[in-house]
Amino acid sequence: MVEPDNADRLTRDLDWNLLRSFVVMAQSRSVSDAARRLHLTQPSVSTALKRLEEQIGKRLIDRAPGRFELTPAGLLLFREALEIHGAVYRLSTLMRDMTDAVTGHVRLAVASHVVCPVFDQVLAEFHAQHPRATLSISVLGSSEALASVAARTASFAICLVHRRDPKLEYMRLYREFFGLFCGPPHPLFGREDLQQTDLAGHSAVSFETDRLHDALRSVTLLRAELELSETIIGTSSHLEEVRRMVIAGLGIGPLPIHVMARDVEDGLLWRLPPYDDPPAIDVHLVWNPKAVLNRAETSLLERLRAAIATIPISERTYSPSPGHF
Repeated sequence: MVEPDNADRLTRDLDWNLLRSFVVMAQSRSVSDAARRLHLTQPSVSTALKRLEEQIGKRLIDRAPGRFELTPAGLLLFREALEIHGAVYRLSTLMRDMTDAVTGHVRLAVASHVVCPVFDQVLAEFHAQHPRATLSISVLGSSEALASVAARTASFAICLVHRRDPKLEYMRLYREFFGLFCGPPHPLFGREDLQQTDLAGHSAVSFETDRLHDALRSVTLLRAELELSETIIGTSSHLEEVRRMVIAGLGIGPLPIHVMARDVEDGLLWRLPPYDDPPAIDVHLVWNPKAVLNRAETSLLERLRAAIATIPISERTYSPSPGHF
């Protein structure tokens, strides 16, 4: 427990710029990675971390050749710093909203290639009612999207979810199905007589969340069941890049069936077995109930939640057949 005198000293002397830099450091893999993200030199990053540790009075990051991990104290500070950083980040938006009753800015964090008519319709209705409201949509990996909501730097997110953070709220926006595909250079491309056993041993490309402990766990299990090569040739958090690698012939890859329907028609992709009972993946609306939202954010979030609550999930589920709800 921090003594009162020490707490007063910390609130008085703590350099908030160091705290902001620490958030980036905690999300990095090394000092050099942190330096690149902060646009600083490595010695500057090391000095900043040392100064912060001196102010806090605790070692925050274990750093050695091949090792760059948060200590228990660093993990605790990171969680609190995210909250502080998000609150400060939002101040300008909230102050602007206080002086302007019409405008407001909404920051959305959206997973790669979200295709959802319900979401599109809500956006159209929102703009019709609030034509002066502005939006920015950042395409992020699902874990980054969730982190931005937790840090309150995003109004809300639309993404995949594996483990639920009890501090956040979730509603399933829609359900999609993943199939396996290959591109024209692949030896299985164009073959209509394929059995599941024909996929055994072939190399794969996939998403970074294609792991047993992550959002695409069902896809991971399917790859194992089909005995695809355990070596994944390429990964990305963005659907477009996984699609690129599949089309280029790097390996077999999982992709949303409805999103890839046009590519199959155009001869860029070939659907592979299994054709029955493909993995179902849920895409969620996620928001932070502790975030103080401006009027535009509140309106859009309420519209989305109302649409989800009133439209049956059957009408928010894509058919396993390509291109249809």
